[in-house]
Amino acid sequence: MSGTTTLKRKLLSPPGDTIQETINTIGMKQPELAERMGKNIKNINRIIKGKESITQNTAIQLERVLGIPANFWLEREKEYRQELAQIEAEESLSEDIHWLKEFPVRVMQQLHWIPDTRGQIQILKNLLAFFGIATPQQWKEIYIDRSLTVAFRLSLAHTNNPGAMSAWLRKGELQAQELKPKKYEKKRFIKVLNQAKILVQAQPEDFKERLQSLCSDAGVAVVFTPCLPKAPISGASRWIMNATIPLIQLSCRYKTNDTFWFTFYHEVGHILKQGKKDVFLEDVKGTKIDKRKETVADNYASETLFPAMAFKKLKTESIIDETIIYAYAKEFKTHPAIVAGRLEHEGLVHPSIFHSMKIPVSI
Repeated sequence: MSGTTTLKRKLLSPPGDTIQETINTIGMKQPELAERMGKNIKNINRIIKGKESITQNTAIQLERVLGIPANFWLEREKEYRQELAQIEAEESLSEDIHWLKEFPVRVMQQLHWIPDTRGQIQILKNLLAFFGIATPQQWKEIYIDRSLTVAFRLSLAHTNNPGAMSAWLRKGELQAQELKPKKYEKKRFIKVLNQAKILVQAQPEDFKERLQSLCSDAGVAVVFTPCLPKAPISGASRWIMNATIPLIQLSCRYKTNDTFWFTFYHEVGHILKQGKKDVFLEDVKGTKIDKRKETVADNYASETLFPAMAFKKLKTESIIDETIIYAYAKEFKTHPAIVAGRLEHEGLVHPSIFHSMKIPVSI
C-alpha cells in the first residue's frame, strides 16, 4: 500500500461519522439509537464504523429517528463507497507498477497518446484508459495470450517489444474511431482505389488527407501512426469494430512515396483478398507469417502500381535513365519513384542512382 492511499484511507469518512456526530449532539448513545431503529447494537456499531452499508430501509429508519432525510444518508453512503472503491483500486494497481516497464511511456506522452502526468499510479490509470481495459491482466490476455474471444487475433508474445507494438496498434484503432468511416462497401472501395491512383501519379502535398477521406467514404479507415521506439513496423491491416470496418494503419517508416504507396496497396491486397479474421503486421519479427498471403498482397501492390508487363518491357530498354523512367511512369499512369523503386527492388540499379526522383513522406 502506497503512502498516498494510506493517507486517503485515514482521511476517508464513512457515513457513520455523521451518525455519531448527530447522536452526540442530541445526547443519544448507540444502544438507544439501536432500540429506536429496531436494530441490533452490533449492526449499528458496524454501520457507524463503515463496515456495513446503509440500505434504503436503514436510511428511512435514520430519517424517522434523527429527522435527517433518507436521501442524505443514501447519497452519503454512495459517495463513501465510491471513494473507498477508488482507494482499493489504487491499492490493487500499486501491485502492477512493473507493467509500466513494458511501454515507452515518455514517448507516448510526448505524442499526446496519453496525458503528460507524473506519479506511477496515475500513469498506470492513463495506460489502462488508453487500452480500454480494467487491469493489466486484460492486456496480457488480449495481446499476449489471445485468450479472449473478442480480442486481438495475433499474439505479440515473441515480438521484440510487445508493449510498444500493442500501443501502436491500439492507437490505430482509436484513430479509426475518430474518423467514423461509412459502412464498408467493397465495390465502392474498388472505385475509390482507382481514384487513389491519381494521387499516386500526381503526389499532391495533401495526398494523405485526400486518401484518408476517399477510403473513409467507402467504409475503410486509413490512419497514419508514427512508430514507437524499438517497435519498427511499416504497416498493418485488420478488421475492427466487430469485423465491420477494415483498418489500414501506416507508419511511413521508410519516408519515401514509393514505399508508402507499395505498403498501402499491399495492405489493400490483404483487405480485398484475405479473411476478416486475419491480422497482418508488416516488417515485424516474431510474428507468424503466411508467405502465400504475403505474396498475394505483394503481387496486388506491384500490379496496381506498375504491372509486370510494363516492367518486363522496361527491362528490354538498352539504356534506363531518368528520361526513360519518366516516360514509363507517364505511360502507365504512375509516379517515377514507383518505377525507380521497382528497379531497385529487383536489384537492377543501386538505390542511390534514382533516389532524387523520390518524394519524402512523413507523418
